[in-house]
Amino acid sequence: MIALGFLASIPVATKLAQKRGTDPDQFLNALIVSFMGGIVGARLYFVALNLPEFLQHPESILMTWLGGMSIHGGIIGGIIAGGIYTKIAKMPFLSSCDIIGTVLPLGQAIGRWGNFFNSEAFGRPVPEDFPLKLFIPFTSRPEQYANTEYFHPTFLYESIWDLGIFFLLYFFLFDKLKAYPGMTFLAYLALYSIGRMMVESLRLDSIMFGSIQAPYLVSAIILAISVLAILGQYLRRKHS
Repeated sequence: MIALGFLASIPVATKLAQKRGTDPDQFLNALIVSFMGGIVGARLYFVALNLPEFLQHPESILMTWLGGMSIHGGIIGGIIAGGIYTKIAKMPFLSSCDIIGTVLPLGQAIGRWGNFFNSEAFGRPVPEDFPLKLFIPFTSRPEQYANTEYFHPTFLYESIWDLGIFFLLYFFLFDKLKAYPGMTFLAYLALYSIGRMMVESLRLDSIMFGSIQAPYLVSAIILAISVLAILGQYLRRKHS
């Protein structure tokens, strides 16, 4: 599903690259490199947060088909890989980030459905008459909820939120923020972080930093940094 999301993003990204005056073929190379870096980053981030478990079973580090990919690690890995490529290829880094930030939520919206097929990343139990509910097989349920069948479909909540971010950025903000390179990407980070914090509060399988959900904490930090960066860039542009 992650690969399918990437493929769906390609024609949109190349169209946006043309609008920004970037060679579509060259940008496609940057997109592929960023995607590969994102996959590696997503897995390494997840492994790092679960290091004791993986140290006991190091052979499972490469078993990505069993689940275990972190979007925050994917963003970090993608930025690093894309940044290296754009520097080598002498491409505008911030403008490239804007394009990737616009199509990334589309890929995420599709990729999240992998959680559905894996019966993972679901939320707290819900009653049978709850409007949106997800049946989880017995073998995938937490031990304390072995007799509960229905849970919040948090993958669906996040998928819908991501799709909304894509539409907002693609149809409204991408062109309006052209004069502010990097701003569209920052808007993506802020909007995604807001949605992730709301969804994460419902999930049962979060990795914890003490008593705090790690994805919630990281999303809050990214949100704060993004908002400050947006304000800073806007004020610099206004007074320049």
